Amino acid sequence: MGGPLKRPIRVLVAKPGLDGHDRGAKVVAAALRDAGMEVIYTGLHQTPEMIAQAAIQEDVDVVGLSILSGAHLTLFPRVKKLLDEAGRSDILVTGGGIIPPEDIEALERQGIGKLFGPGTPTADLIRYIEEWAAEHVEA
Repeated sequence: MGGPLKRPIRVLVAKPGLDGHDRGAKVVAAALRDAGMEVIYTGLHQTPEMIAQAAIQEDVDVVGLSILSGAHLTLFPRVKKLLDEAGRSDILVTGGGIIPPEDIEALERQGIGKLFGPGTPTADLIRYIEEWAAEHVEA
């Protein structure tokens, strides 16, 4: 692997749980799209099962979760577990929200990708996904 991809990176942006605020997720989705990625946005109030199913059906490379509700320690691992159980451990699960540093460390130890807090420049997210894809996605 490595080298430039011959196709756009496919990203599913999702809002799991009961959190009703999706402005940040929409900003991220637009920024990723503007960077040349193919973005699917699932909308609000998605269950981990719905998110994993959509990721598999859409054959995405990355799932980006936006969580502001405080349920990150449950929701990130649940989506990752469902993808792993479906044989899609190759999909990066990343995202952001209001997540304390100690929780970020705990999630990263469980195989969750880099997590981003409020106010992170979208360029940082784009660079992270592009660098990850250069190493992990078939060209």
